[in-house]
Amino acid sequence: MSIVRIGIVGIGNMGTSHARYIAAGEVAGAELAAVCDISTERLLWAKEQFGQQLQTFETVDAMLDSGAVDAIMICNLHFDHPGTSMKAFARGIHVLCEKPAGVYTKQVREMNEAAEKSDVKFAMMFNQRTNPLYIKLKDLIASGELGEIRRTNWIITTWYRTQSYYDSGNWRATWAGEGGGVLLNQCPHQLDLWQWIVGMMPTRVRAFCSFGKYRDIEVEDEVTAYVEYPNGATGVFITTTGETPGTNRFEITGDRGKVVIEDGKLTFWRLRVSEPEFNKNAKTGFGQPECWKIDVPVAAGPNQHKAVTQNWVDAIRKGTPLVAPGQEGINGLTLSNAMYLSAWTDNWADLPLDEDRFHELLQERIASSRFKK
Repeated sequence: MSIVRIGIVGIGNMGTSHARYIAAGEVAGAELAAVCDISTERLLWAKEQFGQQLQTFETVDAMLDSGAVDAIMICNLHFDHPGTSMKAFARGIHVLCEKPAGVYTKQVREMNEAAEKSDVKFAMMFNQRTNPLYIKLKDLIASGELGEIRRTNWIITTWYRTQSYYDSGNWRATWAGEGGGVLLNQCPHQLDLWQWIVGMMPTRVRAFCSFGKYRDIEVEDEVTAYVEYPNGATGVFITTTGETPGTNRFEITGDRGKVVIEDGKLTFWRLRVSEPEFNKNAKTGFGQPECWKIDVPVAAGPNQHKAVTQNWVDAIRKGTPLVAPGQEGINGLTLSNAMYLSAWTDNWADLPLDEDRFHELLQERIASSRFKK
């Protein structure tokens, strides 16, 4: 395939952002062929912005059946991501899906199974996987430089949102409209990176969520979660949309040192000998291993959204391995689903997740939501 004809489903904030760089010719081997939106106004706007040759559709089915697109980028509502993806898979149309993969893992698992049966390239827009800071951190862990992981800690509170933000759409921050709050809207990138970098999922999760603590919303706007890993390591994840100034600090401790990402820098405190080895040979009660503080050099990164889109197009045209395979979207979603389930039941949530129980409790909240589709 010489040119991949891309259609965008949902021409809101993210859809428009993707449309601009594709239409500008900034993705080699791709062209913006069509957009789909339920708003006639937005479709007219898209034609004005990107040219009268752009095809516009009011329904996903009409776009997929038109023959106008080889691939689609999904930027519609969270609940619709799996269904839209599966319609494309059934027609042999490639998919790049905005985060999150969906609202509940039961739905996303069905999407993944459909993807496996198709012959298409399915990717998630996990653009932070192209950030050199996180690539380098993943490499340090995978290479064994940090030793065995003992603790992870991510404080990500730079998501400040005002009441005006939530009031900008009656679907926002509702169980029926978005399916969740800060965990599902703002934090999918961090939840994906957390498990991707560490290289393992927890065995159980205990979370404390505050719903509408800082704003007049139905869903969570503050979360503190504690996790336990198969090797005995522990982790903490803290986030909120109601705190300013915020912090973005990701710290991972292993038996050979500690790595911290904060303020755009990666710092590695490297032990000359591992902690278990030092402890085994220590003759005093208060000594510590020799430690070197290393400011790890990290190259400038690409435009992250564009980089993921280019990678997806290259996968379609050349068979390039995907940076963010679509089937991996379920991992971060499993973490957020587990946090909700733990908070709702005031108990531990074990992994593998009880998907039926989670779906049942989510449906109860959707039924009483103030947003009605």
